[in-house]
Amino acid sequence: MVKYNVKKNFTLLVDFYELTMANGFFREGMRDKTVIFDMFFREVPDNGEYTIVAGLEQLIEYMENLHFSEEDIEFLRGKNIFDEEFLDYLYNFDFQCDVWAMPEGTLAFPGEPLVTVRGPAMQAQMLETMVLLTLNHQSMIATKASRIVKQAKGRPVVEFGSRRAQGYSAANLGARAAYIGGCAGTANTLSDKMFGVPALGTMAHSWVQMFDSELEAFRAFARVYPDNCLLLVDTYDTLKEGIPNAIKVFDEEVLPRGFRPKGIRIDSGDITYISNKARKMLDDAGYPDAQIMASNSLDEYTIRTILHQGAKLDSFGVGERLITSKSSPVFGGVYKLVATVNDDGKIIPKIKISENVAKITTPGFKELYRFYENETGKAMADVIALRDEEIPEDNYEIFHPVYTWKRKTLTDYTAKKVLVQIYDKGKLVYKLPSLEEIKKKAERELDTLWEETKRLDNPNEYIVDLSEKLWKVKDELLKKHGKN
Repeated sequence: MVKYNVKKNFTLLVDFYELTMANGFFREGMRDKTVIFDMFFREVPDNGEYTIVAGLEQLIEYMENLHFSEEDIEFLRGKNIFDEEFLDYLYNFDFQCDVWAMPEGTLAFPGEPLVTVRGPAMQAQMLETMVLLTLNHQSMIATKASRIVKQAKGRPVVEFGSRRAQGYSAANLGARAAYIGGCAGTANTLSDKMFGVPALGTMAHSWVQMFDSELEAFRAFARVYPDNCLLLVDTYDTLKEGIPNAIKVFDEEVLPRGFRPKGIRIDSGDITYISNKARKMLDDAGYPDAQIMASNSLDEYTIRTILHQGAKLDSFGVGERLITSKSSPVFGGVYKLVATVNDDGKIIPKIKISENVAKITTPGFKELYRFYENETGKAMADVIALRDEEIPEDNYEIFHPVYTWKRKTLTDYTAKKVLVQIYDKGKLVYKLPSLEEIKKKAERELDTLWEETKRLDNPNEYIVDLSEKLWKVKDELLKKHGKN
């Protein structure tokens, strides 16, 4: 049986070609060749218009712990394809990259660099898998959570999906990402211990089934938790047995102990119909403050529908469709070489060309600016520019990078850089925010978008432009390769 340390070494969690290429770079005398990579995505999940960035903290943990143990070296030596000098380099590995990234909770849009890495080719290439693994997964879940929370219209949403997640890491980190995206808590206790995501929960159907009757089960629970009595009422017959039994227990077990009941949870059936009947029954019994929680295969669309139909609900538990982002389960972030650096420090832009226009990369060492309207504080547009460009304080003309005749002049704005430096020559220079700070940042960022951009159906497109200088660099490379 393999035994795992509590703090795992994930250094070998790389695609094997990252190591074969690194060995090749080493043999070709390119071990110190400086390169620049960007991580970006091409499409927002679920045909949405924005993404919430999450996962940077776990990427930093990985980079802070980068080292090749003796066991790692022996394993690689056993592959019989790596030079001994290269293996010695790995054994004495010293991280030297510069890294810039969007802080967690930042809104991101297609084509924008979420992470930029500058450093030795061997090292920058070896970061590819973990950069994509951490940001792809958590950004996907945080974005899905945000969509669900928005449709709940201020009602708390609790992440219920651990048992349906693709593995324990996905359950733990998914709960973290869901909290960043706006969830009030999780059913996952370990995520509370690891990250501080509030763990919430009361009972399952098995609690009710363990007793001779539902009424007896409710009484027992109320005796143990009179101050947190929320009862699952759909084990047998929700309207004829579950809710009447709950009311009886509220009367006879909760109130006499000096508490008010928390409420009930409905996990099956016609949620709209049952919740309306339940609300009237609870109100008539003198419990207008008792909350009604709904669960059972919910997502942003079902929540929108049942609330539109008039469901009387106070909170939601959302499981598999959130923790797996079931309707759009792959976040397509990619990690591409965008430039190399000559010995004299000159940056040489690089481009990846495809017959699929969406897969053509944007070359160069880049900066990202977000323009905010001074009057409203709303985000107006993003501009990807070259690092050495200066953005004017007013009157900046943007244009569509494909339909270049579509132009607009921005005025009365404040332009802010979106990327922040995380590593300087391999040294961490970024102070990690708390999870609560990240969650609040995501809330503030969402407030900068117009409602039309956040709607589920046909959201208004958010403008992401290339500066004219960067556009010309890209255009020249396309012409060089006969593609323009």
